[in-house]
Amino acid sequence: MRHVRHSSPFFVLLLALALLAAACGGGGGGNKSSNTGSNANVPAGGTLVIGAEQEPDCMDWIGSCSGASWGYWTANVTTTPRTYNVVKKGAGFGYELSNLLTGEAELKTSPQQVVTYHINPQAKWSDGQPITAHDFKYIWDQVAHGSDIYDTTGYANIQSVDDSNPSTPVVTFKTPYADWKSLFGGQYGLMPSHLLEGKDRDKETADGYTWSGGPWMMPAGGWQKGSQITLVPNPNYWGTKPKLDKIVFRIITDTSAEFQAFKANETMMIYPQPQPDAVDQVKAGVPGVNQFFTDQTGNLEALWFHNGKAPFDDVKVRQAWGYALDRPAIVNRLFGPLGVKNPMNTINPTILKDYADATAWSKYTLDQSKVNQLMTSAGWAKGPDGIWAKGGQKFTVAIRSTTGNKRRELTEQILQQQLQAAGFQLTINNAKSSDLFGKILPQGDYQVALYAQVLTSFSPTNCSIQCSQNIPTAANKFSGQNWGRINVPELTTLYTKVDNELDESARMADNKKADPIAADNDVALPIDPLPNILLWSKKIAGPVGDNPIMGPFFNSNLWGLNK
Repeated sequence: MRHVRHSSPFFVLLLALALLAAACGGGGGGNKSSNTGSNANVPAGGTLVIGAEQEPDCMDWIGSCSGASWGYWTANVTTTPRTYNVVKKGAGFGYELSNLLTGEAELKTSPQQVVTYHINPQAKWSDGQPITAHDFKYIWDQVAHGSDIYDTTGYANIQSVDDSNPSTPVVTFKTPYADWKSLFGGQYGLMPSHLLEGKDRDKETADGYTWSGGPWMMPAGGWQKGSQITLVPNPNYWGTKPKLDKIVFRIITDTSAEFQAFKANETMMIYPQPQPDAVDQVKAGVPGVNQFFTDQTGNLEALWFHNGKAPFDDVKVRQAWGYALDRPAIVNRLFGPLGVKNPMNTINPTILKDYADATAWSKYTLDQSKVNQLMTSAGWAKGPDGIWAKGGQKFTVAIRSTTGNKRRELTEQILQQQLQAAGFQLTINNAKSSDLFGKILPQGDYQVALYAQVLTSFSPTNCSIQCSQNIPTAANKFSGQNWGRINVPELTTLYTKVDNELDESARMADNKKADPIAADNDVALPIDPLPNILLWSKKIAGPVGDNPIMGPFFNSNLWGLNK
């Protein structure tokens, strides 16, 4: 992670907007997914400026500092080669072979899992060097055996990568891994071993990098920190080369300012998190703009408890918060105008509905009597001011989220009000996204946090964020994505099975079994699916649309600008 559409007013709005977008010159409404198509009919030249809500803390994609989704969407997906892409398939999404390979990888499951890849002989890095089996081996070795790693899921299952044939990497697994198509792609992609091997990867990428194995590359100085990320065409890309001269991602972390810059034509595309002050304007329509909305996302916005630190190391306290909050009221306040009115009751994003028990958290409804029962049994008592206290200490905790996000700030204010009424004091201590995802959460410097988990593969990845072996510690240099320090043996067992099972029906069943266990322990409190909104100028030509896994920019090599 980096986290059946029903008939509802929201779906009617989505369908109408999608049809409107399809009728306009700017492109389709989210159903064009491949980056290997043709751009023969789009104009050449021009600079496309896109608003970006977050700046990556680093561009070492396998380092623990790389948690911000915007780094993945803007620079990783556009510059790193990968074995498979996630694309639209019918009513859902699935894996599609990329042009890095000449054909489908060969999977052998007995006596142990072995995957054989055949690299396209035309595939090369931007310096002209071929992409080889050793690049596969390098990424595996760095992820599986390195330190300060963002997530070792899948790579830790690999026993060896045979690179004796430069064009045919053979990957042998010591334990099976079901989502093998996300490896050597997914949230990392490949990196050039001939440039990085034997060097400090983090230092080499500290200010960005100029190498590429994708359609785009960063020029020298292309990452101007705090300002923008610039991409130019990779002249040695073997696939469809970009028609645009340049893409500039302008970093605007204040969401209101981002929307104003878009309306003022300072940017031509934004992918904003839904904001209450912008929803009415978006629904009314912006002249010359295409728009796309969906609640079928790879996102899950939740309250993420630090399960290993007081007071949330006590399951009764976590459960009490579940009964202290009116989650439907929160979701209605945030997304009601878009037709999204019900809270999430699973830890799985909506596009993984087949793997989810969508009712697991439904028992957590506003109920002060249950709050009182749980808190009293946990040794807390209300003081004369109505605030819970224990051992002479009032129940006061700080919530952490991203600065500049008006919707999250509103959410925190609603949480403060609801929790105060239930006897809990909540203070707000937000941070810029690079600090939150790059330092604070991995190092456990929080009590409760509000943010979204975002999928980077089309598969449940709950083990990465809930299995005990993925808890970051000082000993492992804070590698791992289990920032909540969740340590429930039953969950670790089930989610490990989900990762290892090659039978898809068994994976679905076990992942569903885990949802109620996670809910009983209230390891986190799901809130909403964080609907995706994409707004783009009608001057942009080509197949523009949302991809809930890879983001909307991954096929930007097929875009152009109308005069």
